[in-house]
Amino acid sequence: MRIIITGGAGFIGSAVARYIINHTADEILIVDCLTYAGNPDSLAPVSGSARYRFEKANICDVQALGRIFTEFSPDAVMHLAAESHVDRSIEAPDAFIETNVAGTCRLLEASRQHWLRLSDEKKARFRFLHVSTDEVFGDLGETQNRFNEATPYAPGNPYSASKAASDHLARAWRRTYGLPVLITNCSNNYGPCHYPEKLIPLTILNALEGKPISVYGGGGQIRDWLYVEDHARALYQVLTTGEPGQTYAIGGHNEKKNIDVVRDICKLLDELAPLTQGPLKHYEELITFVADRPGHDIRYATDASLIASRLGWVPTENFDSGLRKTVEWYLANPAWWKPLRGQGLHGVNI
Repeated sequence: MRIIITGGAGFIGSAVARYIINHTADEILIVDCLTYAGNPDSLAPVSGSARYRFEKANICDVQALGRIFTEFSPDAVMHLAAESHVDRSIEAPDAFIETNVAGTCRLLEASRQHWLRLSDEKKARFRFLHVSTDEVFGDLGETQNRFNEATPYAPGNPYSASKAASDHLARAWRRTYGLPVLITNCSNNYGPCHYPEKLIPLTILNALEGKPISVYGGGGQIRDWLYVEDHARALYQVLTTGEPGQTYAIGGHNEKKNIDVVRDICKLLDELAPLTQGPLKHYEELITFVADRPGHDIRYATDASLIASRLGWVPTENFDSGLRKTVEWYLANPAWWKPLRGQGLHGVNI
């Protein structure tokens, strides 16, 4: 196939790109406008492939999208471009509406116009995969069942509201126009190439630099964690074998309190990069509790049984194995993350 990946220089998008180049015979075109969270270095392992192309463009640019679709003539679109940091959405929501809502609308329409020009055979094979988040479902109580494909939407912050809106647009293009759309809603990802304002990479790097490890409230918020390379494999499975019109919930079945995640990281660093100088003996001594952010959801958890039963996907990493790989990656790749540390990172948590 020839696949357009929007947001392909981002955390999850670059993992998808690496997976496709390394494990399939497909061609990919990365479309990314390289905002602060887009990093070409995340694509370096595959950028030399003859099946790889990159286009610096914004999904809100209708003319650029038209040209890209005409020149590349994709068989599929994997839509991952999004503003995704909750703290940033609270401070400046306009960018989230522009990219996540207006940008998705323009990409859907560019895809539809391209789809209408295809032969009947190619039209039947075309797919549009819209990649979303479990945060659209809102706050899950401590005793409630996990999110699934039928969970009602109840977004609680500007980011999740903008993603919920984009999901509704994707479904509308499927029902109104017949565009072969698939949707995924995934739990929290972690792993290599994660921009260091999110909980896990921020904790690792602040610890290594001897800075306070800030935790919102008491750190009791619960998240379901999925290793990003497992997510990339799930997305490709949905794209190639999923049923158009269907939504697939993707999760790691690894529910952890944020404070426990932070402590697990500190213990790994004590083992892999032990403190040898200064007054501190353990990284956990750097943990600092700060005031909680507005509207902070208490628990997310995702039921991935449908994608397992219908498509045969299950994660290969548990949280312990994935977290160890993640910490080891950051320790081994300071050239990737050091240039990002002076960019005015936002937030202390997810």
